[in-house]
Amino acid sequence: MDPISAFVEDHKLGLGRGVKTFVEWLTDNFYAQFRAFSDSLGWAIEGVIWLLSVVPPIALIALVAGLAWWLHRSIGLVALVVAGLLLILNLGYWEATTETLALVLSATLVCVLIGVPVGIYAAHNRWFYSGIRPILDLMQTIPTFVYLIPTLMLFGLGVVPGLISTVVFAVPAPIRLTELGVRNVPKPLIEAGEAFGATRWQLLLKVELPHAMPTIMAGVTQCIMLSLSMVVIAALVGANGLGKPVVRALNTVNIAQGFEAGLAIVIVAILMDRIMRQSERPGSGGGH
Repeated sequence: MDPISAFVEDHKLGLGRGVKTFVEWLTDNFYAQFRAFSDSLGWAIEGVIWLLSVVPPIALIALVAGLAWWLHRSIGLVALVVAGLLLILNLGYWEATTETLALVLSATLVCVLIGVPVGIYAAHNRWFYSGIRPILDLMQTIPTFVYLIPTLMLFGLGVVPGLISTVVFAVPAPIRLTELGVRNVPKPLIEAGEAFGATRWQLLLKVELPHAMPTIMAGVTQCIMLSLSMVVIAALVGANGLGKPVVRALNTVNIAQGFEAGLAIVIVAILMDRIMRQSERPGSGGGH
């Protein structure tokens, strides 16, 4: 090895040690606070699971089918919803599906509550977006197992580390697409609002957000899909749902169980994508 390469290797930066020291400091000084947060968040998710499980499966299928009809007036979509959910019920994964839905809906809600305001602020402050763009890139490209380790140390086993890891992975989507939608509002619309004396809040609520809503909804849909892609990872840290039978099938080389659980995840993803994606049409038509 040449001297320069040897010198660079011999003077390794302590990045990993620094992160480890910081996480250990958080654990030593704020253990009780992190566990209290974990317990309260876990209780909230369990409440969502209870609400979904207390409704009889057939009634819940009817509710989802009714929602699909109300949004789209599509017999084909309603038939797809009913057939897909009945197949999940028949395969015996209904309870796991409700647990997965609770995790996905909770993660999506947190991502929207964080991502939309951050995206709006980033659209109005280019320096801010330039600063957070590398962070968003890191959040989506760093392997999930890397930040599963500190979340496990801080929050323990269970659904909360899975939820936090899912949020870290999925929240860049609504931030990016909200920023894109608000930034691309035509200037003549903004100028027309200003000419009528609209304040900044009125411009945001009555001009920018309505025009950007199709793009924002695309970010929400993408957030749901990214959250669903994390269910197997979340199962590795103790989260219940459809990821758990997939992990169990992997450990026992059970092809049948792995295929059925994976098929249930695919069905949920397709149904949620169809419902959310097609519901954008009325807004997109009105925006132009």
